[in-house]
This record gives sequence, C-alpha cells and structure tokens, in this order.
Amino acid sequence: MRPSEGVRKSMKTNKGRDTKPELALRRAVHALGLRYRVSIRPLPSVRRTADLVFTKAKIAVFLDGCFWHGCPEHHTKAATNADYWAEKVLKNRARDGETDRLLSEAGWTVIRIWEHGDPASSAVRIADELKAIRSRAHG
Repeated sequence: MRPSEGVRKSMKTNKGRDTKPELALRRAVHALGLRYRVSIRPLPSVRRTADLVFTKAKIAVFLDGCFWHGCPEHHTKAATNADYWAEKVLKNRARDGETDRLLSEAGWTVIRIWEHGDPASSAVRIADELKAIRSRAHG
C-alpha cells in the first residue's frame, strides 16, 4: 500500500532527530555528567540509528515516539488512512525487535525509552546501566 500525498507530506515534515523529547533526554543525561554520541549507527553495517550511543560501553538508546512505535499507553488510531498507519506501526515494531536482536547479538545493550517518559528518571536509568556495565568490565 502506497501512502497518499497527504501522508507523504506529513512524514516529510516530521523531524528525524533533535525532537523536544530527545533534547530533554540529552540535557538530563548530560546533567549527570555523561557524554555520548548523537544519532549514529551502533553497527555501521546495519541501517539503524540510535538516538544516544555510548560507544565504549556499547549502549544504544532509542527514544521511541508513542504514535510511531505503538506505545501501549498513548498510541492512538489514526483518523485518516488508518489501515496504512496501523501497518506502518506494526512494521516499525517488528524493525525495533530486529534492531534489538541484532545489537544484542553484537554485544550491545539496548535501552528503549518512550517519548512520554520523564527525562530525569530516564537519564538515571541510562546512568545505572552504564555504571553496571563499567563495574562488570572492571570487576
């Protein structure tokens, strides 16, 4: 099924990075003294871009949008082109699962955060995971 002109226009105007939730999460993580890379492919051979990447610790953080990734709490059914969007979200979720599997198989830790999550508590979750990985490496 091909998207309509309206769908194409809508998707074109959506930002791929530097969204408000992303910037809020980055500020919160940075405030904890953590440094990271932004919008890079953890595995260069796989066309998947993580929102925050801790290369040495091999942590990839994805900030998932509620609509685009089918949040169980906040996902809403599209008013127009409902079938197209439902299929799109299913494909996104399948791709997310494949991404998690590929990264895990390559020794990466994947952290998925919903866009509605509190940036400060999400940052603490990331910091805790980073600390655990570092302590295992040195312990």
